[in-house]
Amino acid sequence: MITRRVALSLPLAALPLAAPPAARAQGGFASFAAGLRAEAVRAGIRGATVDAAFEGVQPNPKVIELDHHQPEFTMSWAQYKQRVLPPSRLEEGRRAYGGEASLLGSLMDRYPADPGIVMGIWGLESGFGAKTGNYRIVEALATLAYDGRRAGYFRGELINALRILNAGDVSPHAMTGSWAGAMGQPQFMPSSYLRYAVDADGDGRRDIWTSRADVFGSVANYLARCGWRPGEPWGQPVRVPDGMAGRTGREVVRPLAEWQAEGVRRIDGRGFSRGDVRGAVLLPDGEGGEAYMVYTNFNVIRRYNPSDFYALGVGLLANAVV
Repeated sequence: MITRRVALSLPLAALPLAAPPAARAQGGFASFAAGLRAEAVRAGIRGATVDAAFEGVQPNPKVIELDHHQPEFTMSWAQYKQRVLPPSRLEEGRRAYGGEASLLGSLMDRYPADPGIVMGIWGLESGFGAKTGNYRIVEALATLAYDGRRAGYFRGELINALRILNAGDVSPHAMTGSWAGAMGQPQFMPSSYLRYAVDADGDGRRDIWTSRADVFGSVANYLARCGWRPGEPWGQPVRVPDGMAGRTGREVVRPLAEWQAEGVRRIDGRGFSRGDVRGAVLLPDGEGGEAYMVYTNFNVIRRYNPSDFYALGVGLLANAVV
């Protein structure tokens, strides 16, 4: 989601630069940290929590470098698909699902979503839990709030991270993730953690770093609370006739009977079994490329990351592993 990181189709370097934070202009990082501590205490966070979180924290030059020098590039759907869905990832996903199917099934009763989509998000976000990032979240967010281009946003996320620490769900040194503040195996920003993370294993902590139950339950809860429709598909590959590019896109939602009348067919060439179902046609690479019919649940996946490429990748990975 755009609040966690900018999608591939919208490079961070393309965003407008923010004015230098006032704290940096008026006394350096120590002044910034003191002001942040006062703000956190006013928000009900214990001073001891803030002090422990900021122990040894200084602006991280690597975070600043990554924030200020994001490469600008564009990627076609075909290139993105090849990058995020290589055969090795599909095979890894099948093995991972085989080991987690029972746990996933039990969690879906409590957080009604789709186990395949949970696996797809897990796979794209952290390589099925293998690549979660090793940046200290408080240090990364403090760096971005102090010397970043979206200082106000990251200051809010830093306060949220301190709220999580204040609740005792994780220790400051165990709260790790990406340079941009996305945490744990689902890569939640702190605000998303506070809103959607769950203690699925019942140990009293919402642990999205090491507890598979909490990871899967939190992703499923996110989907369920964003409107996931259990038992309905996210989408499917289709065939389309030439000349449809101007009449496609997520906003062009019509009954399948109308799409079929225009020549849209399932990938096997057959017609749709339910003409009353409403969907939209996506041509992610334009005329002549792959085509997909997408439904309401596709837009729920996009709530996690507002990129058509991302949502297609999650859906196709889900189809491949379950």
